[in-house]
Amino acid sequence: MKGVQLITDGACLGNPGPGGWAAILRFNERKKELWGSEPHTTNNRMELRAAIEGLRILKEACEVEVVTDSEYVKNGITAWIHGWKRKGWVTTANKPVVNQDLWKALDEQVARHKVKWTWTKGHANHADNNRCDELASSAAREQSFNQ
Repeated sequence: MKGVQLITDGACLGNPGPGGWAAILRFNERKKELWGSEPHTTNNRMELRAAIEGLRILKEACEVEVVTDSEYVKNGITAWIHGWKRKGWVTTANKPVVNQDLWKALDEQVARHKVKWTWTKGHANHADNNRCDELASSAAREQSFNQ
């Protein structure tokens, strides 16, 4: 299995508001940058989309280290999702899981790979995380200009 590192980030101008997501894939010496945007979204949705799209682009099963600055994404996919699935996608407060569509999509992508989740502090000394922040913020700004 190929070993890949996936670095992700999301951004939103307002919450909700125009949003952007970005991902960087690293395999050996190769690097691929991806990004996209949505006109009306939230920061958490953009964080989730970055991970989904980064995993989705991989054509074969890989060992993937996903590096995220979102504790929401990391905790959601590694801990909370098991209870949500057991309880039929409701929270412990018996309310529907927020962003359920994206959690299901992320769960589907994670099932294709062997994934390790790593949290990094945002806006710190992680060059690829900082680059993802630039790309996601730029995509969000571009989306706001197009409205």
